[in-house]
Amino acid sequence: MHVIGVMSGTSLDGIDVAEITFSATKNWHFELGVCKTYGYSQFWEDRLRSAPSLSSKELEELNKAYTVYLASVINEFIIENHITEIDAVCSHGHTILHQPHNGFTLQIGNLPELAILLQKKVVCDFRVADVAHGGQGAPLVPIGDQLLFANYNYCINFGGFANISFEKTGKMIAYDICPVNVVLNAYALKLGKAYDAEGSFAKTGKIHEALLKALNELSFYKMLPPKSLGIEWVNAVVFPLIESYKLSPQDVLRTFTAHIAQCVGKSLETPSNGSDIKVLITGGGVYNTFLVNEIKKYTTASIILPNSKLIEYKEALIFGLLGVLKLKGKVNVLASVTGAKRDHSSGKIFESKSSI
Repeated sequence: MHVIGVMSGTSLDGIDVAEITFSATKNWHFELGVCKTYGYSQFWEDRLRSAPSLSSKELEELNKAYTVYLASVINEFIIENHITEIDAVCSHGHTILHQPHNGFTLQIGNLPELAILLQKKVVCDFRVADVAHGGQGAPLVPIGDQLLFANYNYCINFGGFANISFEKTGKMIAYDICPVNVVLNAYALKLGKAYDAEGSFAKTGKIHEALLKALNELSFYKMLPPKSLGIEWVNAVVFPLIESYKLSPQDVLRTFTAHIAQCVGKSLETPSNGSDIKVLITGGGVYNTFLVNEIKKYTTASIILPNSKLIEYKEALIFGLLGVLKLKGKVNVLASVTGAKRDHSSGKIFESKSSI
């Protein structure tokens, strides 16, 4: 199947769009074609960043406007790359609210209008059904890790949050480890940059031991999986905690980098037989070389970076796979990962000729 996978992460890096061809015999295979990230304008970045505080009516209006904007981005990608014969556009949308404990999650850009504007079949809105089944609605990527990257012991993606997946006693286990770029980018912005390139700011800071200890002792880290994080938790818990120490942005970046590294290290189990474990790491945070080197201090595992296309577009790739699985009526969300009542095939299918 020839599809387009679309992903927008909470770190607001932009909209990732990937052309993908999937084939399956005994095992699943993929080929990543043209890929591109469309950065958000300051207008859209500000609008999305402030969206969690909007009223229901304002969110509805934002959802409509974002759907039109998302369609324009995808259409631009299709036209400029002369892509034809697309079986489906498989889109995650952009998460605004994620409150599975309240039975609610909202990803905008998943309205039926998207299929009309694209004149393509669309598969989208993958998280809502899982929350309705009692699950966390996240993480959804592990089904892709199981089907496409089974030769690694662990897969970790470093985006707005770090999430991990692995197989244990025959079941896939996955959860959000901790915030990453949603915090690091916020403090890089205070220093005039959109992100801390290669961890250059963090390198100049000092670890504040009291803050590091307080971060490591947050109750979320004591919870057993399945568990997931949302920007609301960061805004309500993490930022106020950090700000209470009144540190320089450099010291915050250094301290939070240590926090991420320690959280990741604790998530990687060393086999009792001493065998080498392989960890595939992807996502924009991988380009923070200082962070990656700090992580290596807390694990004996082999940390493996794939090619840049897979680093940057693995999530778009896997949401493409989720769409294909949905179209084929196959399971694309695992109960062992999200805590849902059962494995299920999640997402909505909108036909290009649907009436609105």
